[in-house]
Amino acid sequence: MNKILVVGSVGYDTITTPDGTRTGILGGSANYFSLAASLYTPVQVVGVVGDDYKPEHRQLLESRKVDIRGLQTVHGKTFAWEGKYEKDMNDAITLSTHLNVFEDFKPSIPEAYKKSPVVFLANIDPVLQLQVLEQVESPKLVAMDTMDYWIRSKRADLLKVLQKIDVLLINEGELRQLTSTWNIVRACKEAMALGPKAVIVKRGEYGFFSYYQERYFVLPAFPVESVVDPTGAGDTFAGGFLGHLAQLGRGWNREDLKQACVHGCLLASFTVQDFGVEGIAAVTAGQLADRIQAYQKVIS
Repeated sequence: MNKILVVGSVGYDTITTPDGTRTGILGGSANYFSLAASLYTPVQVVGVVGDDYKPEHRQLLESRKVDIRGLQTVHGKTFAWEGKYEKDMNDAITLSTHLNVFEDFKPSIPEAYKKSPVVFLANIDPVLQLQVLEQVESPKLVAMDTMDYWIRSKRADLLKVLQKIDVLLINEGELRQLTSTWNIVRACKEAMALGPKAVIVKRGEYGFFSYYQERYFVLPAFPVESVVDPTGAGDTFAGGFLGHLAQLGRGWNREDLKQACVHGCLLASFTVQDFGVEGIAAVTAGQLADRIQAYQKVIS
């Protein structure tokens, strides 16, 4: 079993969906990822929060045995995002983003974290992602996420990161933007040429599309009757994906990668059923096992 280091945002969200509005709820890529991955293996978090960050939110992570010694606390307000979803629950509309203390965040990896065998670079500035890679010592597996803003504004730095990673986790629109290619099959090949050994395309309600060793693996999402809030589903997917691979405690092959995609897909299906992190925070190993069995009936 390998520990995972995650570096990403920790914050508060205000979210409006057809099911209502929640104000100032726990969010951030590192939180979603950690709550998912900790179902499999120990997780170590590096991020930054303000002095308004609530003790119960630290306790939530610690209750899942997530190591938060790398969570910096500085004077000011915690990162905050506000968004809404309308009929298309695959597309978030950003209303406001307040970087607050995250604006001056410089990832400082604690000595105890530097030998983490698995590293997840969540959706942060690629310059910061490069700073993380300069501090860790020969990880066995590095995965990253990104977004349209970084692809557009920090492309040169992003390309440097892509040359140093093993797995790119990205959504369909971002993949097309990165490669300037509409066809997802060809776009995966072009993304692989930039450095990653595997490309995992997160497709929301349509599941996932993966490309590794010149072979594809595609499955639908688990059917969820009521999607309440899709925020954080991609980070949850990454947590389940890397959590499964890290739990193996060895190198990974194509079959491992396929199963990791399934785990990520199923954990994301829990996240979308409630607001914020509430859905994934409530999941137990037993519930995940039950959903894996139910999913087999869907795809068989």
